[in-house]
Amino acid sequence: MMRSFNRYLRVLPLLLWYLSMLNINLIGRGVMAFHKVHLNYRIDNVVDVKNVYRTGYHFQPKKNWINAPMYYKGFYHLFYQYNPKGAVWGNIVWAHSVSTDLINWIPLEPAIVPSKPFDKYGCWSGSATILPGDKPIILYTGIINKKPEPGHQVQNYAIPANYSDPYLRKWIKPDNNPIIKPTHENVSSFRDPTTAWFNNGHWKTVIGSKNNHRGIAYLYRSRDFIKWTKAKHPFHTKSNTGMWECPDFFPVSSQETSGLDTSALGDDVKYVFKVSLDMTRFDYYTIGTYNVIKDKYVPDNTSVDGWAGLRYDYGNFYASKTFFDPIKKRRILLGWANESSTTNEDIAKGWAGIHLIPRKLWLDPSGHKLLQWPIRELDKLRGKMIELRNVKVNKGDTIEVKGITSSQADVDVTFSFSSLDKAEMYDKKWEKFPVENLAKSICGIKGSNVQGGLGPFGLLTLASSKLEEYTPILFRIFKTIDNKHKVLLCSDATPSSLNPNEYKPSFGGFVDVDLSEKKLSLRSLIDHSVIESFAEGGMTVISSRVYPTLAVAGNAHLHVFNNGSEIITIERLNAWSMKTARIN
Repeated sequence: MMRSFNRYLRVLPLLLWYLSMLNINLIGRGVMAFHKVHLNYRIDNVVDVKNVYRTGYHFQPKKNWINAPMYYKGFYHLFYQYNPKGAVWGNIVWAHSVSTDLINWIPLEPAIVPSKPFDKYGCWSGSATILPGDKPIILYTGIINKKPEPGHQVQNYAIPANYSDPYLRKWIKPDNNPIIKPTHENVSSFRDPTTAWFNNGHWKTVIGSKNNHRGIAYLYRSRDFIKWTKAKHPFHTKSNTGMWECPDFFPVSSQETSGLDTSALGDDVKYVFKVSLDMTRFDYYTIGTYNVIKDKYVPDNTSVDGWAGLRYDYGNFYASKTFFDPIKKRRILLGWANESSTTNEDIAKGWAGIHLIPRKLWLDPSGHKLLQWPIRELDKLRGKMIELRNVKVNKGDTIEVKGITSSQADVDVTFSFSSLDKAEMYDKKWEKFPVENLAKSICGIKGSNVQGGLGPFGLLTLASSKLEEYTPILFRIFKTIDNKHKVLLCSDATPSSLNPNEYKPSFGGFVDVDLSEKKLSLRSLIDHSVIESFAEGGMTVISSRVYPTLAVAGNAHLHVFNNGSEIITIERLNAWSMKTARIN
């Protein structure tokens, strides 16, 4: 993952929608990646790190700008791209932290820094694989030449200097690097190797690329992890999707929620292929089958491939990575949430970028999508708890949830309603919006203040005392002409801050849920400048970065609200103050 220009990326989703409404083929007009290689160190010295928006239990370094997770000899290892010299992109190294619970982290010295001809101009994203004999190895993208922009990209490997060190403090980059070179003309679009898997006597890895505007994942095979051969055909490809960054490929069980080793095969195994689209700055995945003979991935006909596809998270979420936890037999998802503040504000506060809470990931019983949920270890940070039971919320009501630290909280609530009759009609005119932005666009139009029938209802998080600022996490239920229902989840940052310079998008996603019991559940993790919301047990997830000016620290409040004509019942609400994790 490389540099993204904050200002441009804020307006990109709106720009994509606007151009599509004008019937302009954006991809066909040659929009390229928004990345630069900084050949000279950029230093923005930070004298005082401002903590007003720093998270209490989300991973981030002590200061400055924020690849490959794995488990080894009693520790979870997290490698991440980091600028030790400033809160902006540049001087990127592979920083390294370890943890015993994926919540509290100990910082170590960087694992990989630019130091060789094969990574002289940058050490970019990659993956970790555990080879037989419990031997970790890292594959990462190096830049050997600054031309063509954003650089001539190759794949390198690194190995521990001491396999007996559970902390893996020192890493060696052998001189036989690079071990994989691009064999096509587009040498500046060849990066981010996946965790390798093993079958048919070979190790396999996938590398992201593009050809003109076609996204491509190339597969490479090796018997010894050193000499690699490119497969004749792409592992997977899709037109009009642009550069595929940070691809991820892994198996999931169709029968249970336990995770599978990356090399797992079997009749009860499905496969997930994820890409981070450089054009949109969102992650998309499909579920499908893997032909182990031809080494090709084919999405199921229930998975849409491309911009309209499924997403892990419909908010601030990019460059995600999964790994198999061999101790607790689970597949763990980690994602990066970029800043919504300006570059100057990042420099002023002295840090930028966080990792979201690690999530357990498994296949929904339908087999059509993935479910995800915060790892159980997070519950250890729960402190003081308050609860509400069977509380009615009438139209226009807001009920404050008192007694917890609302700026650093975990809120789990189940709403119920007696009837679906008042659900408002779904407007067919909304179908003019591109399908990939449909839910987000409806959330932007409706918001939390536009009265509905069954909704909007939900939480007002990080709210100021007089509701000058607040971030609503809400449901709306619509009725279609065939008397079915659509459930919309919104995380609306529009009223989140009085600062006019902040990027305050309205994010949205549909929730595929059976409403026969007339209930909806929501869990929101609130942590000063980030809100992660999980609807219906992780069916739909939205993460938002917000920067209130009034609703900070002890001045933040939490409310339940209802702006629909149907009475909503808080059937069950548990809310906890969250303790601060030990992070770097």
